[in-house]
Amino acid sequence: MEPDSVRESWTNRAGEYSPAYYAHYGPNETSELIREALDAHLDRDAAVLELGCGSGRHLEHLADHGFEDLSGIDINAEAFETMRDAYPELAAHGTFYCGAIEDLVEEFDDGAFDAVYSVETLQHLHPDVESAFAEIARITDDVLVTAEIEDPTRGSASADPDVNYVDDETPLYYRDWGEIFTSLGLVEVNVVHGDRDTTRTFRVAD
Repeated sequence: MEPDSVRESWTNRAGEYSPAYYAHYGPNETSELIREALDAHLDRDAAVLELGCGSGRHLEHLADHGFEDLSGIDINAEAFETMRDAYPELAAHGTFYCGAIEDLVEEFDDGAFDAVYSVETLQHLHPDVESAFAEIARITDDVLVTAEIEDPTRGSASADPDVNYVDDETPLYYRDWGEIFTSLGLVEVNVVHGDRDTTRTFRVAD
């Protein structure tokens, strides 16, 4: 699948795994892991960016626990419409960007955000846009958290050990995020292995 096709599959996502789908379920255990990771290193006035924020369920959890400076990126415009319905306070007070992650991260200044995090989002970036990972490290001033699927889960089936397909159409690329971001100069300070995701916390080296 080409990069444009991958982007299009998320731009127009409806039904399962759409913004409305996740808004229905709301914050979850991963939301708590993200908050705990940020709590360990940052104050409540930290500038936080979520990559692939969808309708904002993880950001809503942060807002409910006192984080004030919240931003998000999502490629699907419906995500922000759903956010206005599901989480109106977040939608009103947060800062949001609609577009592809690999395009938008290039526009931010070095260290623009105290914390950057992703939840099952970076795993969908096409190999041709992996230069975005260096940009993500560049815009992170202190803490980066990745909660991504790094290995095949039970029932996954693919002829390629490095990729699987959501609903047989949308690619999920298996990557070692520890190796990727430490190679870009970040220091891994915590790892939580879940049934589905591996949540890794990195800090910018002094």
